[in-house]
Amino acid sequence: MANEFALESIEVSSSPRERFVEYLQSRGKRVTQQRLQIVDRIFERHDHFDADELIASLGQVDAKISRATVYRTLDELVDAGLLKAMTLTGRRVYEHDYGYPQHDHLHCKKCDQLIEFASDELVALRDAVARKNGFRVTGHRLIISGICADCQKKQNRAKSPLDLI
Repeated sequence: MANEFALESIEVSSSPRERFVEYLQSRGKRVTQQRLQIVDRIFERHDHFDADELIASLGQVDAKISRATVYRTLDELVDAGLLKAMTLTGRRVYEHDYGYPQHDHLHCKKCDQLIEFASDELVALRDAVARKNGFRVTGHRLIISGICADCQKKQNRAKSPLDLI
């Protein structure tokens, strides 16, 4: 993918952990070590994940965090504006929202890979259509489904005698 579509970084005034603590306190909810561990694990790197992947990674650190706590915390993180959720091939996938620019995705229907990209041209088109219709844009999500380059190569390769094994 060309660099012209790469995501730029956004500076934020507080960490995801601090934002989540503010969110919980503003709603009278308890700030627990389990919730904080979940936030820390999610934001230690940027990738797309589902609840099962998160639970597996948390189990390596602390097996005392229940599935119910993970699912509740994920919903709270979405409500707090720290994560976005999307449904792909029947599973709910999460990604960072806080500290990341507006972007869109290419989704490979074979391997489930998500490729992020940002396009000024796409935003300009969105805004032009909105203006024409007197619509105030508050955000958008575009997921383009197809087959990634790697899967296309696998699909188009010559048959090998090893395929019979």
